Formats: sequence, structure tokens, C-alpha cells
Amino acid sequence: MAADQKSEINETLGLRDRVRSAVLWRSGSQIAAQMVTWMATFLVIRMLGPSDYGLFAMAQAVLVFMNLMSGWGYATALIRQESVTPLQIRQAFGMLVLMNAGLAAGQAILAPLAASYFHQPMVADLLRVQALLYLATPFIALSTALLQRRLDFRRQAQVHLVATLLSAATAVACASAGWGVWTLVAAPLVLFWTQAVGLTWAARSLVWPSFRFAGASAIFRYGSAMIAVQFCWFVQSQSDVFIAGRLVDTHQLGLYTTALFLTQIFTSKFVPALNDVAFAAFAQIRDRPEGVAPAFLSGVRMVMLISLPIYFGLAATAEPLIQTLLGPKWIETIPFVRLLAWAMAFMTLQLLFQPATNAIGRHGLTLRSAMIGAIVMPVAFLIGVRFGTIGLAWAWLAGFPLYTILTAAISLPAIGATPGGLVRAVAPGLAAAAAMGLAVAGLDSLLPEMPSGARLLILVPFGAAAYCGLLFAFARPIVEEVIALVLKRPRPQAMA
Repeated sequence: MAADQKSEINETLGLRDRVRSAVLWRSGSQIAAQMVTWMATFLVIRMLGPSDYGLFAMAQAVLVFMNLMSGWGYATALIRQESVTPLQIRQAFGMLVLMNAGLAAGQAILAPLAASYFHQPMVADLLRVQALLYLATPFIALSTALLQRRLDFRRQAQVHLVATLLSAATAVACASAGWGVWTLVAAPLVLFWTQAVGLTWAARSLVWPSFRFAGASAIFRYGSAMIAVQFCWFVQSQSDVFIAGRLVDTHQLGLYTTALFLTQIFTSKFVPALNDVAFAAFAQIRDRPEGVAPAFLSGVRMVMLISLPIYFGLAATAEPLIQTLLGPKWIETIPFVRLLAWAMAFMTLQLLFQPATNAIGRHGLTLRSAMIGAIVMPVAFLIGVRFGTIGLAWAWLAGFPLYTILTAAISLPAIGATPGGLVRAVAPGLAAAAAMGLAVAGLDSLLPEMPSGARLLILVPFGAAAYCGLLFAFARPIVEEVIALVLKRPRPQAMA
């Protein structure tokens, strides 16, 4: 019995080290990649105009809809299985090839209809070229799944960094050459195809696809369920552009979507990276359900500790931030940014439930949650658009808190956590971030007239110091837990 217990402890410690390494590689590479991407993006935003981003948002809404059926779930299903055969890998690849070849052809055919819907002929040309993205997806999805199955995020991170550098260089070069909206098409193409080649090499996953799917029912069911989830996600997240695209001009739509991009940087770039690790880790302990709830709450606590000061700080410094990073022609985005920053705090929390429920085999709950969002958010957008694009920002702030509460209500019992435990996990970061936001806003009101860059150089370090000081003063054990994870130090309770 003692030997079994010792073996279980060693297995747990080994998994913890692998998860720690995965988190550091995945999040570390994501931070490095995003630093490069942000520098390139802000340069490009300065060179392009709101109308360019408005046109791109119209094409992107169609692209995101079509991408729902790209079949990533067929590859992700391989992560959940205890063992995977070469035939199953080839079958998953075959499903991906069929889905994405069909999507590329379908988007090229349907492009004129989309252009007619938005009353913008250019949209058809953008969509035809963007169809090339689908042809890279099977290679990216299969390779990513095989690497994540082994919790090997190091090679994935290295490829992602190289692809990001090439994509960023492409974006700056095309914008400088006067490509306009085509800049926003060229950069993702370089990103996708670099990842396709690099990840296939890293995972040694170049195989012949199999189009004989006997025995692949588990892969098909899970992948199909994820397509349904993604469809609901599309409805909740893209219906704003579909609704507003016919009612507002490209300038106003560009202002709104650029503000949305800025406020979703953490949610769209870092949370999915952490969720990749979380899903793989939860899948490793799905046979030990008593460990899922503590792991989930620990993840929530750490993600909210990082994200909440970003959102509160973004709301408090929106004016000097926009003036400094984007320039005076984007000054109209400031009220959008302030409203959307608050909504993104709820969106971040809501996204953390999916990897836990999926990994323990309860993807039906993920689908139910997505269906709720597909009802709540479009209704909010339909109401909000009556007040213009600023009404869409208010719709995010009104709809996502409700959506998050409903997701928690149906997901927490399956995970084994309680509402009280969730509140306690969020509370330290929320209290410290709220106090920090008030302090930054107060200091900003006291500062004399000065250039926006100088204001930002004062407010950001002050906010960071205030937040860290508050955590050390009132939540020191949590700070020590984060430090222990990063530095690989055992926590006191683990040593007892």
C-alpha cells in the first residue's frame, strides 16, 4: 500500500513538473511572441486607417464562421484518448483534410454573396485569397494535438516564435509598401503556412490521410461536438459584426473592432494558450476526479491575478494609452476601450471552464454553455446596436456577466467545485485590481498637463507597484504560491 502511495505521489510530482514546464514554455513563448506582434500591430495600425480595419472585420466575420467547420476537434480528440494508434492519427488527418479542402472551395464560391451582404465588393477578393488559410490547417491541427498529447510545448513554442517573427515582418513590410487592407491578409497567411511546415517537422507528423473511418466514431463524435460548440461561440462573438456591418459605415465599425482587438489581447492570445495546457493536464488526471476541482480553482486564481490588473489598468489609462500607441486618429476608440475592458474580465473567467469540463468527458456541458452564449449575446447586440456602435460595447458589458454566471452554475457541480470556492479564487485579484484602478485614476486626475507618453510612464509603473504592494500586504500566501510555481519551489503544505 505504501509503495502504491509513493508511486502515486511520484506520478503527481512528475505531472506537476511537466505542467509547470508546459505553462512556462507556452506562456513564456506567448509573451515573447505577443511583444513582437504588438510592436508590429501598433506600427501597422498607425499606417492603416479605420476603414481598412472595417473591411477586414467584414471578411473576418465570414472567415471565422467558415473556420468553425475546420475540424480542430478531430485532432483534439487524440489528446483525450489513453492510447492512439497510427491508423487513428491518419483517420483524424483525413477528416481534417476533407473538411478544410471543402471549406476553401466553399469560401471561394460564396465570397460574392458575402460582398453583396456587406455592400462592399472588396470583401469578395479578400475572402478568395484568405481561403488559402484552410489548406494549412490540417497540418497545424494534427501536429499541435500530437505535441500537446505529450505535453511538449517547447517545440511548439519555438515554431510559434519563428512564425510570429515572419508574420510581423510581413505585416510591417506590406503596410510600408502601401498594401492597405491586404496587409491584414498577407500576415496571417505567412503565419499559418510557417506554422504548418514547422509544426509538422517538430511533431514528425507527416502522414498519409486515411479516408476509411471505420472505428473512428469516438474521434468523430468529439470533433463534431466541438464544431457545435464553435458554432455557438461564433454566434455569440461575431454576431455584433454581422448585425452592425449592414447598419454602420466602415469607419465606425473599424473603431469598434479595433477597440475590441485591444481589450481582447489577453483573452484571445494568452487565455487560449493557458487553456491548452490546462486541457492536457486535466486529461492526465481525469481518472482522479478529486484532483480536478483544486487544479481548476488554482488555475482560476492565477489567471485572474494576472488578467484583472490588466483590465482595470486598461480602463484607467485608456486615454493616454490610445494617444501614445495608436495616435490621434484613433482617439474615438477611448470610450469603447473603457467599457470593453470591464467586459473582458468576465469573458476571461467564462473561458476557463471549458478545458476542465471537456477533459473530464463532459463536453455536453461545454455545448450547453455555448448555446447559452449564442442566445444571450446576440440579443444584447440587437438591443445595443440601436444606440450605435457604442451600444455594442454596452452589450458586452451587460451580456457577459450574465453568461459567465450561467456557465458557472452548470459547470461547477461537474468539476466538483462550489460557488464559494470560485468566489474565493477570484476575490484576491479582484480586490487588489479594483483598488489599484481607483488609485491610478486618482493619480491621473492630479497630474498636470503633459504629453500622453509621459503620463503613461508615470501611471503604469505606479499601478504595477500599487497592485503588487496590495497583494503582498493582504494576500501574501497566494503570491508565494505563484512564485513557487515559476521558480519550482515546493510549497510548505507539499513538504509537510
